[in-house]
Amino acid sequence: MEYRYIGKSGLRVSPICMGTMSFGSWSDKKESFKILEQSYERGINFYDTAEVYPVPPSAETAGVTEQIFGEWIKTKPRDSLIIATKVAGAAGGWFVPPIRHGFTAVDRFHIESAVEGSLRRMQIDYIDLYQVHWPDPIVPMDETMEALDRLVQSGKVRYLGTSNESAYGLTKSNTIAEYEGLSKFQSIQNNFSLLNRRFFDELANVCRREQVSLLPYSPIGGGVLSGKYNQAEIPKNCRFGDYNNDSNPRQKAMSSRFVNEGTLASTARYLEIAKQVGMSPVTLATAWSMNFDFVASTIIGARTADQLVDSLAALDVKLSDETMKQCDEVHSQFLYPMG
Repeated sequence: MEYRYIGKSGLRVSPICMGTMSFGSWSDKKESFKILEQSYERGINFYDTAEVYPVPPSAETAGVTEQIFGEWIKTKPRDSLIIATKVAGAAGGWFVPPIRHGFTAVDRFHIESAVEGSLRRMQIDYIDLYQVHWPDPIVPMDETMEALDRLVQSGKVRYLGTSNESAYGLTKSNTIAEYEGLSKFQSIQNNFSLLNRRFFDELANVCRREQVSLLPYSPIGGGVLSGKYNQAEIPKNCRFGDYNNDSNPRQKAMSSRFVNEGTLASTARYLEIAKQVGMSPVTLATAWSMNFDFVASTIIGARTADQLVDSLAALDVKLSDETMKQCDEVHSQFLYPMG
């Protein structure tokens, strides 16, 4: 296994990270343990969760994922695992996180409350990578960075990361930290896939220059790049099938953002490329996301352990320059299909 460093931290992680957002909703505890065991046996040492998981988020289930994950952690040597979780924040107006009665913010009080809750639910003494789930448009960045730094100084957190952030937000936060002598963000967790390449616009440049690592999530476009939506009917028991039938308008909007004419047309072409090179389209998409110098570890997800096979196969794949070129040609014809 080729382990990679996150940013300028001491965290050395597998090039694939096991995401857990389905644990407690789409995956029951038994299946969640199977997923975790299979990934661990394959050499995965990096696991990502969040206080708001599982998805779809609800007040009744928030925190269940960390509880399930915490039970499994006890079966392994703690220092064999790199554990990442997140403080919810305000979600930037996208939706109201169903925790702390919806009054979440990335301020001192909520950060401290969130980290204590995560440590308690997972039954651990420290978190390797603590991330801001969404940037907070109201709370000053210096307050956020100071509060996060206190967690590092206390030993409850080793390193810091952010997610769903802009080039401005990442640069500004780390500039404040540098001037104030605070801990910096070592990673950024953003959507990045064959269908969503916005990270290339400016964030990739920031990451390279500032030595911050991207931890891409949704490398198969929420399942779209598997090809299962390129059928006459959306299959049952799948993410955007569930979202499309949800009464929540935000869930329906999420479904149409990922599953639309542009993404399906692009996916059809990627399916052809995968067939030509003799691999699963899931393997192709996952391997593609791992192929960049600013990426430390690609976050995968699964509802069942069987779904892991094609994603984990990317560990043994190095895409050729010709295959990368073919993927770029598809993208040039369907620019930002997830826009």
